[in-house]
Amino acid sequence: MITKEQVLQALQPFIDPRYKLSVTELNLVRDILVKEDGVSLSLIATTEDEAYEEQARKTVEGFLKKIGVTQVHIRFRTMTEFDAKQIEDALHVANEIPPIDTESPAPKRDILAAESNVHFIAVASGKGGVGKSTVTVNLAVALARRGKKVGIVDADIYGFSIPDMMGIEEQPKLVGNTIIPVEKYGVKIISMGFFVQENAPVIWRGPMLGKMLRNFFNEVDWGDIEYLLLDLPPGTGDVALDVHQMIPQSKEIIVTTPHATAAFVAARAGAMAVHTNHEIIGIVENMSYYECKTCGGKDFVFGRGGGAKLAEELHSDLLAQVPLGAPDNHISEKDYSPSVYKAETTTGQIYLEIAERVIDKLN
Repeated sequence: MITKEQVLQALQPFIDPRYKLSVTELNLVRDILVKEDGVSLSLIATTEDEAYEEQARKTVEGFLKKIGVTQVHIRFRTMTEFDAKQIEDALHVANEIPPIDTESPAPKRDILAAESNVHFIAVASGKGGVGKSTVTVNLAVALARRGKKVGIVDADIYGFSIPDMMGIEEQPKLVGNTIIPVEKYGVKIISMGFFVQENAPVIWRGPMLGKMLRNFFNEVDWGDIEYLLLDLPPGTGDVALDVHQMIPQSKEIIVTTPHATAAFVAARAGAMAVHTNHEIIGIVENMSYYECKTCGGKDFVFGRGGGAKLAEELHSDLLAQVPLGAPDNHISEKDYSPSVYKAETTTGQIYLEIAERVIDKLN
């Protein structure tokens, strides 16, 4: 039977007359219902042209006929103000540029070129809530503390969190036609969070996500960085696939917790890396245990062994076991950050050791 995904893919070439983009990219195709005798769907009309409905009906039927759909029922719905605002907001963010700086632009380096010698490290997980972004942030800072030139691409476009986790309040600048990333703790950062006002949701389909991600590589002046970490969305969706296609030389770190189910799900992200010929540097087991501050005893809150089992399954190494906790950073401190551990703390030392292992493996 035809799937909803196949219907959307078939309608991808249908260009909306008002916005000049695909109707699927603009999320104008709604309420898809696939039955044995055909497909029914709703189509939001962005124009009041009387001839549009008939023309659109023939276009939709023609595209779906190519994938074997013989009967198509289309319900047309006039675009509401809410629909229009959603589309306008999405298009505005996709083409948003930061405040203009009048400095002269420097020549921009193509970091995706094989000769750039940048080490790309995608940090992935099978599911959310395992601390993948925390690992990304602290590993990047640890690499910078080891004297490396580091950047982060917050590729979790729906669930962006890096700016907030690093306590960043400033915005990137635009020099000429090039975006200058924000820098903190010696790490250069670019994120969807810089271009979304008041934590608004991002309501996009796959093609627009890929476009924004490519902009993060092509339109940003990364300078002479050596390591670029990519905080991927959890799972194996569009963004993860785009990253694997755009950067065939990327390596991967998988983050899990010791819980057996978390490790089981994380294996899917690892399998995707293997399937796309991307080397897995290792596994980081996060929230491995809780260490009592007074007695020093360890409580294995989420069980034990998930990271080691995952490393064995993926024929990789367990890079570290990071304890459950949060940085003891006071908001009044000059270098306050909600999620970055100080170098002298126990967890900060663990991340420095992970950074050393990553450097050794990549060199």
